[in-house]
Amino acid sequence: MKKTSTEISSIARIVGEEKAVEYVAKAGFDAWDFSMFAMAKYDWGNNRVIPTGHPLTGQNYLSFARRLKQVGLDNGIECNQSHAPFPVICPEIRGLLKRAIECTAEAGGKICIIHPDNNKSAEENAEMYFELLPFAKEHGVKIATENMWNWDKEKNCASKAACSHHEDFAAHIKAVNDPYLVACLDIGHAEMRGLDTDAPTMIRTLGDSLQALHIHDNDLWKDSHQLPFSMQIDFDAVIKALKEIDYQGELTLEADAYLGGRTAENVFEGVKEMAAAARRLAQMFEKA
Repeated sequence: MKKTSTEISSIARIVGEEKAVEYVAKAGFDAWDFSMFAMAKYDWGNNRVIPTGHPLTGQNYLSFARRLKQVGLDNGIECNQSHAPFPVICPEIRGLLKRAIECTAEAGGKICIIHPDNNKSAEENAEMYFELLPFAKEHGVKIATENMWNWDKEKNCASKAACSHHEDFAAHIKAVNDPYLVACLDIGHAEMRGLDTDAPTMIRTLGDSLQALHIHDNDLWKDSHQLPFSMQIDFDAVIKALKEIDYQGELTLEADAYLGGRTAENVFEGVKEMAAAARRLAQMFEKA
């Protein structure tokens, strides 16, 4: 059976990272995705980083990552991938990307998702990845770029950004042309109105370079980050395409909006519902 995973940031906001990893395991996931957004909280309105006082920002960030790894192992699951802070256009966040790679390796993850700069070309974004790749290789961690989006207020829909179209996504991979730079397909982003693509087309275009996923649902318009099967994305078509390319990675959820409004008392029920959706995807993959 295909392994399942989920981001921990939405759970950690309610109960902290250690309990989040424990809940992910007890809910039935096979792995956990190390969300490192607390490393640098970005104020989008004022374009600046807000200090958080989180352990990931301090000197003992590696011991924090080791502790989460151990919590996972104690509960029978491993870290499969991570997500570095963003946006990379911010110099302070750009300066934390190597720290994110270090934490990924320390936690046992094999892939660190690092967003491209939304408004740069494949060649321009390649410069950032070339800068990071030697460090990533030293730590045995692959870097995954991700399909992004901008928003057109006049048209009220998504608009072109780095990797937002399947051809540009492939161009980003080709511009680096290194086995340590792979693709993380965000299923929801690929299905947003205005981007002239879709997830199955993305999957078939990326082929073997697709080694990580962010799976969530939406209304084929906005970036909702909701539970798979709760909105309008055709997951039968998504799974069929993944099967066609013999996708080797995990099925990782990024339905981080689903737990909105939950409390410490009822968040675990939500995590179990997420795990059930992930298992349904895994069963579909096996039957495809």
